[in-house]
Amino acid sequence: MFSMLHPLDEITPLVCKSGGMFGSARVQYVADYTLRIVFLNAEPSIVMTYDTVQSLHTVWALRRVKPEEQNTVLKFSEQMGTPQHVATSSSLTAHLRSLSKGDSPVGSPFQNYSSIHSQSRSVSSPSMQSRSPSISNMAALSRSHSPALGVHSFSGVQRFNFSSNTQSPKRQSITHSPNSTSSDSFLMPETEPIVPELCIDHLWTETVTNMREKNSQASKVFITTDLCGQKFLCFLGIDTLLVLEGSGNLVLYSGVVRVGKVFIPGLPAPSLTMSNQMPRPSTPLDSVSTPSKPLNKHLGPLEEGVLLSPVPELRDSAKLHDSTYVEDCTFQQLGTFIHALRDPVHNRITLELSNNTMVRVTIPEIATSELVKRCLQGVKAILPKEIAVQMLVKWYNAYNAPGGPSYHSEWNLFVTCLMNMMGYNTERLSWTRNLDLEGSLSPVIAPKKARPSETGSDEDWEYLLSSDYHRNFESHPVAKALRLDPLEVLAPKDDFSQSLSLDSSTLLFTHIPAIFFVLHLIYEELKLNSLMGEGIRSLVVLLVQLARDLKLEAYIDYYYRDYPALVKTSRQTCIIDQVQTGFMHHPTFFSAEPPSIFQWLSSCLKGEAVQPYPYLSRICERSKLVVLVRTLVQKICFTLRDLESLPFGVALPIRDAIYYCREQPASDWPEAVCLLIGRQDLSKQACEGNLQKGKSVILSSDIPSGTESEEDEDGMNDMNEEVMSLIWSEDLRVQEVRRLLQSARPVRVNVVQMPEASDHEYIEEKENRLLQLCQRTMALPVGRGMFTLFSYHPVPTEQLPIPKLNLTGRAPPRNTTVDLNSGNIDVPPNMACWASFHNGVAAGLKIAPASQIDSAWIVYNKPKIAELANEYAGFLMALGLNGHLTKLATLNIHDYLTKGHEMTSIGLLLGVSAAKLGTMDMAITRLLSIHIPALLPPTSTELDVPHNVQVAAVIGIGLVYQGTAHRHTAEVLLAEIGRPPGPEMEYCTDRESYSLASGLALGMVCLGHGSNLIGMSDLNVPEQLYQYMVGGHRRFQAGMHREKHKSPSYQIKEGDTINVDVTCPGATLALAMIYLKTNNRSIADWLQAPDTMYLLDFVKPEFLLLRTLARCLILWDDILPNSKWVNSNVPQIIRENSISLHATELPSSEDLSLETLAQAHVYIIAGACLSLGFRFAGSENLAAFNCLYKYATDFLKCLSAPTASITGHYNLETCLSVLLLSLAMVMAGSGNLKVLQLCRFMHKKTGGEMNYGFHLAHHMALGLLFLGGGRYSLSTSNSSIAALLCALYPHFPVHSTDNRYHLQALRHLYVLAAEPRLLTPVDVDTNTPCYALIEVTYKGTQWYAEATEELMAPTLLPELHLLKQIRVKGPRYWELLIDLSKGTNHLKSILSKGGVLYVKLRAGQLSYKEDPMGWRSLLAQTVTHRNSEARAFKPEAISAFTSDPALFSFADYFCKPTVNMGQKQEILDLFSSILYECVTQENPEMLPTYIAIDQAVRRLERREMSETFELWQIKLVLEFFSSRSHQERMTRNPNRGLFMNSEFLPVMKCTIDNTLDQWLQAGGDVSLHSYLSGQPTEESQLSMLACFLIYHSVLTPGQLAAGGLEGSTNFSELLLKFKQLNMPVRALLRLAPLLLRNPQSMVL
Repeated sequence: MFSMLHPLDEITPLVCKSGGMFGSARVQYVADYTLRIVFLNAEPSIVMTYDTVQSLHTVWALRRVKPEEQNTVLKFSEQMGTPQHVATSSSLTAHLRSLSKGDSPVGSPFQNYSSIHSQSRSVSSPSMQSRSPSISNMAALSRSHSPALGVHSFSGVQRFNFSSNTQSPKRQSITHSPNSTSSDSFLMPETEPIVPELCIDHLWTETVTNMREKNSQASKVFITTDLCGQKFLCFLGIDTLLVLEGSGNLVLYSGVVRVGKVFIPGLPAPSLTMSNQMPRPSTPLDSVSTPSKPLNKHLGPLEEGVLLSPVPELRDSAKLHDSTYVEDCTFQQLGTFIHALRDPVHNRITLELSNNTMVRVTIPEIATSELVKRCLQGVKAILPKEIAVQMLVKWYNAYNAPGGPSYHSEWNLFVTCLMNMMGYNTERLSWTRNLDLEGSLSPVIAPKKARPSETGSDEDWEYLLSSDYHRNFESHPVAKALRLDPLEVLAPKDDFSQSLSLDSSTLLFTHIPAIFFVLHLIYEELKLNSLMGEGIRSLVVLLVQLARDLKLEAYIDYYYRDYPALVKTSRQTCIIDQVQTGFMHHPTFFSAEPPSIFQWLSSCLKGEAVQPYPYLSRICERSKLVVLVRTLVQKICFTLRDLESLPFGVALPIRDAIYYCREQPASDWPEAVCLLIGRQDLSKQACEGNLQKGKSVILSSDIPSGTESEEDEDGMNDMNEEVMSLIWSEDLRVQEVRRLLQSARPVRVNVVQMPEASDHEYIEEKENRLLQLCQRTMALPVGRGMFTLFSYHPVPTEQLPIPKLNLTGRAPPRNTTVDLNSGNIDVPPNMACWASFHNGVAAGLKIAPASQIDSAWIVYNKPKIAELANEYAGFLMALGLNGHLTKLATLNIHDYLTKGHEMTSIGLLLGVSAAKLGTMDMAITRLLSIHIPALLPPTSTELDVPHNVQVAAVIGIGLVYQGTAHRHTAEVLLAEIGRPPGPEMEYCTDRESYSLASGLALGMVCLGHGSNLIGMSDLNVPEQLYQYMVGGHRRFQAGMHREKHKSPSYQIKEGDTINVDVTCPGATLALAMIYLKTNNRSIADWLQAPDTMYLLDFVKPEFLLLRTLARCLILWDDILPNSKWVNSNVPQIIRENSISLHATELPSSEDLSLETLAQAHVYIIAGACLSLGFRFAGSENLAAFNCLYKYATDFLKCLSAPTASITGHYNLETCLSVLLLSLAMVMAGSGNLKVLQLCRFMHKKTGGEMNYGFHLAHHMALGLLFLGGGRYSLSTSNSSIAALLCALYPHFPVHSTDNRYHLQALRHLYVLAAEPRLLTPVDVDTNTPCYALIEVTYKGTQWYAEATEELMAPTLLPELHLLKQIRVKGPRYWELLIDLSKGTNHLKSILSKGGVLYVKLRAGQLSYKEDPMGWRSLLAQTVTHRNSEARAFKPEAISAFTSDPALFSFADYFCKPTVNMGQKQEILDLFSSILYECVTQENPEMLPTYIAIDQAVRRLERREMSETFELWQIKLVLEFFSSRSHQERMTRNPNRGLFMNSEFLPVMKCTIDNTLDQWLQAGGDVSLHSYLSGQPTEESQLSMLACFLIYHSVLTPGQLAAGGLEGSTNFSELLLKFKQLNMPVRALLRLAPLLLRNPQSMVL
């Protein structure tokens, strides 16, 4: 047999472990074709097999293999040479067969397997019959993948020369010498044994029967559970099993116990023609097939069942059912009869009748009423299993007798049935006799004799008077309201005065105490469910009867105190024979003192030591919950519905804890807990958090449909307006950005025609002007991509709309079209190809990473027209940047690359690499290597890869290997920075961009590793880079590519020196990235700007910008946001001699080149400012902003100053663009107005020096400023800085097709640095974004101490690693704390799903939008007239506090005054003030508690308490509020909202005290005294007496006597004794006069 744990795993052999008890267990492979699996089951995990040779069934337990068993099997196979020797030589069935000869103890579940060990293991043993394909063939099969092998069946595997012993003589000889070790080497070269995963343990084999015919394999196997929860193998049903016997009777079984025949109304019983009396077979399930129709096919499984069941069968079934013989009859088909059963589902089954009709029947439930179910469950749990089954069978037969009882009388029937089984004579016991059974003729109760008289008699009247109905009627409030006098009940005439005795021979007699105790626990359990009041009253009568008969005084007293009205009515006791008492089983947990859940809670609240509370599983679930909750609120399954049905006194401490938790919950509690404490904001957050990662919370962004069609196409209409209007609510800056960035409409070409210009010249002039404007239009899409980043979820059935790039113009005043294609002026070829690439990227970047898109959709977007190929290339790159390109099938990637379209290759390579950032993915590495000659083997064919594609592939390698410090990659990239031009003009054009790309890629691979580059010391990376940066002799290139560099280029004469102009930028940035943030001074000093005029002449000013930037990035911690630090980067010689940025006239100097100094100055400052931008990216740091803004305005002034010509306009524009980008980085996503104004100013400059590159920089700055519509910001992680260095490289293209110094596609890598950081509060009730005050706490760092800052959300958060915690602050919203010290994942997942943070308005508060200053809220109004709050609170005003319809109705019906109120006015005022209290304190759930307490106290005042349940609850409430824990909490947190009005409880307490004291003075002391001395009390006083005892916690007379209080003479003595008894002093004060007999001695 083989197993497979997962569809993709290989199949592995099964191991079996047999034996166990008598010998050491034996582990071996299962290899035997006579074993068949007939049944598998998961819970419990068992397998049943059938041995076809022996016709025996065996049961095994299935489990994972233990490591030692694996080793045993594998070692075993090594000794034997090949695994199949093991499989065959120890053939399992052979042993089973040998042991079935009868030498083992038959039927024992643990068979003796010693015979296995006696067998020899030699190959020549007789059991060596190679019956099964060996494991090794299997291995060979599963390892080989050729289809030809797969075709053969296992028997055909003989070709492998493994499984038969006789095929080759050579093989034979080896087999006979198992010790020879050489055999492995040539017999089994490729198949090592497979490690097994599963093992079966032998559990049981059936005993051998002689009369079995062959092949009697079970046709069905089941597992069933009987009424008591015992499991039997091989039945399936509800707790019972329906069997069709041969005689045509339907019989119900539970396990192997027969329950009874099934009677189906409407079907005739089978007509019996002949019955042969024979002794009853030993098993109730055996059947004999009738001649007319063999029923074996239905009974097969059942027959197996019995033989299999290892449970002892109940032989003496006489007690179970009356017939000792089962008639086994043949019957003729006179009437219809049942000939088959089918389709069982739960408790329903279909009967097939002989006349081909079918009947669907339902087997009745065991009980329907909740109370009976509970009691049955309890009894079942406590009794021994066999007795429980018999009891349940009896009850089932009584309850489901034909014409059984209805729902209401079910309890009465149950009591009667139970008491009969306990030995009571229910006929003679008055209260059970009167139970109304609704005339059901139950088999348990003898039918009553029908009365001949129709007219009725006196007895009928007496029967009515003594009935339950009459008793309930008397205590009914209506009877009291009508002032009906109670009727005197005549003493019943029957001879009940004589005592009844119990029949001790009955089934349950010995278990009476156990049953009584369980029923008592159920009674306590039901007390905790206020919906089960009826059930408690029914149950208490039964309990009192049992308690009386068991002579348990403490219990009787306890029930009396709970239900004084019920207990007094029944008085009859039954004598239990003293001799018999000895036979009763008193369970160990039976306690003399009745366990009381309320008493237990009360002791807890007082802080006394408490006994553990008894618990029975599945019966006292509620008691368990309450006990657990009282000790500690764990994560237990406790819901609000449970809480609502708890009595109010028990629920109050829980509600208080919930109220406390509601104030300060943790942000990561599970959803259910948040619902329980009433924080919908948190539960909704938790629920969103559990959604799979894909779904993000999309807020409804309703786009007005009335916009003009043109505006729809600008690609910016899917932004979430709702949130943006909250972030920037004061002005229209978003519309302005949209206007500046749209490129889909024609531009306005405003040229005035001069008088002397001809029309033709005028047209040319207009077109030239348009050409200038188009430089700007083509630069817009990059910025637009930033603005709309991740804002759209595409519809999978529609193509992604890409706005068209419009390069035409309109000339006023006639609005004539101006077009570049008219042929009047020269237009550069392919001018718009990169612009449309950027346009495609911008469109693709709108797609949010969480969108559901797949490979098919990506291909579906492929345009039909060739002109749009560039846009599609950009679209592919964008999909890579947002992570969707990983879904594109490899086949499609191959398709795109083979087309040879340059742009598509660039987009695809960069996209795929970005999607696999830092993964070292092999497939992608291969893909990229094809495009990089240096990564191909030296002898490979030279592929003609376009230069730009090579650049993209090199950057791709950097991305895929980012941060891995992979040696080979680093080595190749290091060499590529200085790749010399080849002889045949290859690698000659645009060398700078390739060298830069290699430098950036090298920097990414070794990102931040600094001097810890493991295993690269021989490469001398930093020294080599330094040489590339400053120049010098080219080193001889070791490595595989030296062949290519033998002959120098014929065109470019570089000699053997390094061309610094090509290699410097790449090397500089590579150093910056390798040593990023390492603060390595020695490397930083290499990058110091030269401080002598001589050296300055050797460095291009532009490179000084890069060096300064690199130096500052290395010395990351030294960057400070002020101009002093910026200027400190400028060398002294420049500072002293350069013109300042503000100078107006030129200084004269002979020996110094002013131009050099001025240019060096501006570039160094720009470099320092750019590093400042990196350091504070996305931080909105004010100091950094002010510093950068100052320099930006300085450069602007410089441009218009006369000195500008020395520095050069181009240089100044470059520096200004760099500053603008730095500003935008610092303020990323914030939409700062000052930066926006700068960007707008630059947008308008279109002539002169302004070229495509500067426009690109300015609009990138604008895009960064509004990154992702204000939802995204920049991160300063190493990876982000690397991406930003690629994207913001400070050398901008001169025209739209310029890729000489830097590949334009890299400008989009900023996406890798963007991270969502917008936190948007959403009101959980209205589901709309809103304002909320949040408090952000920063961790302390070396620059500042721990600090907090208040922000009005929606707002961009600072970088998460800087934060300690975030709090939503009150008072308007419920507070909520997100603690980041435990980890930032919770907050990260919130931000990545749209940043939605659910918040919940507190009662009576308005949102910040409606009420900015907080003056309009309702609480603010009510503060002014606090004194008359109840009157001032109009029920109409409730709507501001709550939206609960139940509270509205309450205010309507109970708090609105009506005409002629009179008495009711006081109650109305009370209700109004209670309602006000509840809604303003935000605990409306307390309203029922207030009212219940009030009603209970009023009832006590009217002396109408017939049960003391409510008084217990009030007592618990009072104890809770005076408990120590509650007092401590109040002192710790004094300003916390009050949970219950401080004035309400003292008033109630006072009223109760007064009422009870008045009763005591008005004659109550007499009854109290008679109670304490154990004499009967008069009936009218019973209820009040019970109230007094409960409220004052008076002990029972027995306990008082034990305390020795009787002999006390003075009060102080009593006081001491009372202290030991734990009784409150207030009770003592009331009892003292009675105990001391003379009130005078009260005075000490």
